[in-house]
Amino acid sequence: MTTKESLNGLDLDPLADRYASAPTLDEFIEGAKDNQELWLALRRMAQAPADLVERTRALSVRRHLLVLTEDWCGDAVNSLPFVARLVESVPGFDLRVLERDQNLDLMDAHLTGTSRAIPVVIVLDEGYRELGWWGSRPEPLQRWVMSDEARQLSKEDRYKETRRWYARDRGRTTLEEIVQLLERTAER
Repeated sequence: MTTKESLNGLDLDPLADRYASAPTLDEFIEGAKDNQELWLALRRMAQAPADLVERTRALSVRRHLLVLTEDWCGDAVNSLPFVARLVESVPGFDLRVLERDQNLDLMDAHLTGTSRAIPVVIVLDEGYRELGWWGSRPEPLQRWVMSDEARQLSKEDRYKETRRWYARDRGRTTLEEIVQLLERTAER
């Protein structure tokens, strides 16, 4: 997981325009070519924990969450339905999705190290100025994926363990990290 709390020098008007023309998560899922059934299943079952909803509501700010992803991404399918539920539970919050490969300039401003890892959740204020970003995995999972233990597994087995982690976590850690970012940036 990476979070940054700085502006990345992007021209704000095009960012606002991109946001306005980007699909909602449901529209993105409707057009998914890969993993659509999994996206739909996780979208139906995803919930945002009440304590995290209350913490976010207590911020009393308006925020736009702009997501960079692709429909084939396993981390995205296991994270974004939960993020969408949080956003839906908080007045003044909304979420839109951009395809990473169609927005490489934006992706390249939000690299995880040197990687174009997704999903990336960019927090924007009312004027579509970037306040910070989160991506691409929850910190505990990222540590495991980068560990020697995980690297010794086949790609298939590593993916199975990653899916198990997400299934046990039910979006909790992703949402906790995003809510912490929202709290840190609430005064801006």
